Amino acid sequence: MNPSSHDTTALPPDLRSLLDDFDKSEQEARRIVEGLTDEQANWQPSPASWSIAQCLNHLAIGNTMYAAALREAVARANASNKLRRDPIRPGGWFSAYFLRSMEPPAKQKWKAPKKIVPAARIDAREALDAFLRADDELRAVLRQGAPLDLNSIRFHNPFVGIFRFTVATGLLLMAAHNRRHLWQADQVRHAPGFPGL
Repeated sequence: MNPSSHDTTALPPDLRSLLDDFDKSEQEARRIVEGLTDEQANWQPSPASWSIAQCLNHLAIGNTMYAAALREAVARANASNKLRRDPIRPGGWFSAYFLRSMEPPAKQKWKAPKKIVPAARIDAREALDAFLRADDELRAVLRQGAPLDLNSIRFHNPFVGIFRFTVATGLLLMAAHNRRHLWQADQVRHAPGFPGL
């Protein structure tokens, strides 16, 4: 999707900024994958490190699952008419800590839940397309939830059910999660031994 096609004029500044984050991630993903062969996209710096395609596959799966959980929470809130009051923010100290830990360069390592461990090999174009579709789903949730108080609407984390975050935190986390793994993918492209360089 062309970032310029997103009409953000009706959104408050904090939500426009978040949409911009998703647009920047889309541009970054396209830049990283542009011109790569499947061999390059699936090359791993080490057996324990993900390839570029795996980074995108992980984001696509994770973002899709998060978008579904967020969409359900927003739909429930629509019925109770919890209207927006303040700009979005992380919901509490743990959410703020978790959000900071996602930002690149990655200082805190998190083990990926089994549900979102990427496939061993993925077609580069398919990985990119799946990532772009997943981010479109997150944009749709943001737009659907724009009139609502996203700082008070909670949802169950789809990977760790004991965690309940606010929808605002969930959207901010997904933007940071994008930045983290796109940074990781870009590091792969510039790693010693990357094929074709």
